[in-house]
Amino acid sequence: MKAIILCASRGERLKPLTDSIPKPMVPINKIPLLEYTLLLCKKHGIKDIVINTSYLSKKITEYFGDGSKFGVRINYSFEEELLGTSGALNNFRGFFDSDKPFFVIYGDNITDIDMIKMLKYHKEKKAFATLFLHKQEDVDKNTTPGIVVFDANNKITKIIEKPNEEEKKLLKKTPKNQKLSNSGIYILNPKILDFISEGHSDFATNIFPKLIKRGFDFYAYTGKCYFKELGQQKRYNKAKEEIESGKIKLNIF
Repeated sequence: MKAIILCASRGERLKPLTDSIPKPMVPINKIPLLEYTLLLCKKHGIKDIVINTSYLSKKITEYFGDGSKFGVRINYSFEEELLGTSGALNNFRGFFDSDKPFFVIYGDNITDIDMIKMLKYHKEKKAFATLFLHKQEDVDKNTTPGIVVFDANNKITKIIEKPNEEEKKLLKKTPKNQKLSNSGIYILNPKILDFISEGHSDFATNIFPKLIKRGFDFYAYTGKCYFKELGQQKRYNKAKEEIESGKIKLNIF
């Protein structure tokens, strides 16, 4: 099993914290955010990892090196211009196995999700893609979280990033237990690379909706775990307080 961790974002909403460090390096308990994700991968036997970088990339590559001191193997790419969440995979086409699924993890997450359970679920469903979903909290007024709609069997029917009026009506009619937020943790069939063109593209806006419409099997995974997306100051501060106070003990170490 392999993974790509997406770390190219500038982290604008975490300024001034990200004026001198990239978002994946923001600390919790004096440990960079990205280190938690690497240790999570290692815990679940995922040791071959690639990371895309852009903003202040040397801060990441100099700290983590080839990954050996963390028990993993890391390769990097540098994006002079951001390629987006799916476009980033083009720099690693030779890395992914043609016959095995792989994880995609957004670099601003902190979680102790059981990756083995998620993979087992993915295989049981014979899914083309499995998306970990969660209930979004602490959304600021400038943020529109991606909403994923799924049926009673957890099969994803729609992904809505910025809802238009028709989609807003759909969301109002959808039961609360059948719509959750996209977490940025995916298991994907390697054939998805066939649908990612060169240049900039994003999974949630350009790739997933088209494949769902074409009938590919996408499933929602909602296993219990600690999860926070730290793209904004309020959520970062909350996660920092919860973990540093000992209120939350991550099942990673």
